[in-house]
Amino acid sequence: MTQPMSPSAQQETQGVRTLADLLFPVTEADFMRDYDGRQPLHVPAGDHPHKAGILTWQAFNSLLQQTHVWTAETLRLMLDGQAVRPEQYCKPIATPSGPILRPSPTMVDVFLSGGASLVANDVLHAHPPLTHVGQILGRTFAATVGANVYCSFQGIRAFGSHYDNHDVFVVQTEGEKVWTLYENRADNPVDLLPGSDDTQRFFERSRGAVMSQVRLRRGDVLYLPRGWYHDALATDGASLHVTYSVTPITGKAVLDVLHGLASRQSDYRAYLAPADREGGAVLRRQLDDLAGLLQDIIQAPEFLEEVAAAQRRVQPPSADFTLPNRKPATLFRVTGRAFPATTRALRQLYDWAIDERQFALEDMTATFDGLAPEHIRAAIDAADQAGAVVRV
Repeated sequence: MTQPMSPSAQQETQGVRTLADLLFPVTEADFMRDYDGRQPLHVPAGDHPHKAGILTWQAFNSLLQQTHVWTAETLRLMLDGQAVRPEQYCKPIATPSGPILRPSPTMVDVFLSGGASLVANDVLHAHPPLTHVGQILGRTFAATVGANVYCSFQGIRAFGSHYDNHDVFVVQTEGEKVWTLYENRADNPVDLLPGSDDTQRFFERSRGAVMSQVRLRRGDVLYLPRGWYHDALATDGASLHVTYSVTPITGKAVLDVLHGLASRQSDYRAYLAPADREGGAVLRRQLDDLAGLLQDIIQAPEFLEEVAAAQRRVQPPSADFTLPNRKPATLFRVTGRAFPATTRALRQLYDWAIDERQFALEDMTATFDGLAPEHIRAAIDAADQAGAVVRV
């Protein structure tokens, strides 16, 4: 589905290399200090609308014309605040994996002519400029990143007031849209609420008074922290914008890492005593011992490494194919000599290499995507110097 980046798109997006470029003239330091997770931020494009180049009307139409990739889940229609039922704009199509509902371009056009809004979901890797900005956000916030595109028309509101379970960066790429921000904010929400009339009434009751209205023009950027109530309306002609969802890991991921490390300890795997034994004293001692064990794990240097690895794993992957030119692989062979001492996190590289016997460094880097590539390279260099591996 991904299209090559055209020269014009490259020119439009080449100035966006960092978060600071995306938010110019707001610096990254100012954003992190004053806005990140705290309050909304509107960044007018001013004389620098180049950020709008991440998705022009022409590029969006080209994506839509790749009809074989769209499904009822990835291409949605909204009318009068309600989702159009898939069977109203899709046709059943037989595929090798079974039947699916595929949007019909003609049916979609009919709904658009009647004022429906079009939502293209999960398009982060569908268009190189979209991917480029998403990877910047993923690296900056150590986060999972998604991208959806919203096409709407004058006076039509696709979605009612709501909040999102992730931080939001909106880039207005064509037309204009007015965003209404409300004074209330949900407290670090993680669960999706069901789409129903009751849910919408809950949003409208809990959103609070209007805090501000922001008109996004071509090239403008809007940041909304997780949980901030908002809605949006195209007020003049057609509007096209990209919404990036940015979701760093939470304490749940920390518990997952902690469980993995603690599971190696016998005391963690031991049965717990019944709560009524000796008036609960036995269980209390076990819980105190477990608390000490878990605290020791958390405070160990390798725990920070494991959490950092979990952060790297969720970031958007990069793809840089150069066909017809093929990239050479950096091949190594295990010699049978001892590998050097290293951290537990890097030791898994050596164990994997021993199992493989012969391997490509690039394959190892892709397999252990939670580890920094430079750390993997350094570990293999150390193994090479120790004679544990040799270049093939």
